[in-house]
Amino acid sequence: MSDIVRLAHVSDVHLPLPGGLPARYLNVKRTLGWLNWQRKRRFVHTREAVDAIVADIKAQAPDHVLVSGDLVNIGLPGEYAAARDWLVALGAADRVSVVPGNHDAYVTAEAGPGIALWSQYMASDAYGLGLGLAAGFPYVRRVGHVVVVGVNSGVATRPGSAVGEVGAEQLARLGDVLARLGEAGLVRLVMIHHPPVPGLADKSRRLLDEAALAEVLAQNGAELVVHGHNHVMSSVRHGSIAVEGVASASAMRAHGREPLARYNLISVARGVGGETIRIETRGLVEAGGPVTRIAMRTLMRYLSETELQNKGSAQ
Repeated sequence: MSDIVRLAHVSDVHLPLPGGLPARYLNVKRTLGWLNWQRKRRFVHTREAVDAIVADIKAQAPDHVLVSGDLVNIGLPGEYAAARDWLVALGAADRVSVVPGNHDAYVTAEAGPGIALWSQYMASDAYGLGLGLAAGFPYVRRVGHVVVVGVNSGVATRPGSAVGEVGAEQLARLGDVLARLGEAGLVRLVMIHHPPVPGLADKSRRLLDEAALAEVLAQNGAELVVHGHNHVMSSVRHGSIAVEGVASASAMRAHGREPLARYNLISVARGVGGETIRIETRGLVEAGGPVTRIAMRTLMRYLSETELQNKGSAQ
């Protein structure tokens, strides 16, 4: 691995429903979701758009791909299987990391594996296991000098609600692992579906424990947090932490504030005095057109003397 690590971040894929709504899976939330898909969302989220995004990702050849949730729509067993097949085509499990979104946890678990079909994409690698992490979330994967920390915010909710929650136990584990990774001198990239800090989503769509997560991040540190959920591009700061939201990767039609399909290509370079993170936004500028560069930004972080010493010992 070179001194530059490149990662592609996609989110809110919303793969097309693979058929109708079987009667045995009927409930109020699924019925409303299915009607919403038939009347509106299927005209926005298309396989053609996400296929164009994936083809461009493969052409860019990143070291790792990040998928921050909402692969499915209404939580049907066939959707989870179709999403697994899509992930297999996207890349090997050691080169693709996934966290669930609210649509992936659409209803309370039923018979069938659900997101467990994607378990290989949501597990710690040898480095993470070496930190003593058990199965589940958060998980940790090392990609050169970058560590990906996957956090689960997907929980089943009532109809009309798209909130998320990390939970006290996961928050405690997250704080511990972020602190230890910081001591190791590695670049910490946290991936979650919902926006991780207050003010980025309205009441019916926010992270219920966003304030608690924001405090964990502030106390223990991270260099970058990436998320989806809002279907828009966003860039804010939480103290010294960059928080980057990405739009849907499958939008073939603009919808309200939501643009056409986008993804971020993130480059993390190590230097003697700090880290340089470049974020290139790529996507569609017209329906059916090619995927092109839309924007480029550079984030700089300068290290303290202690951090420089820790980074030197980690190399």
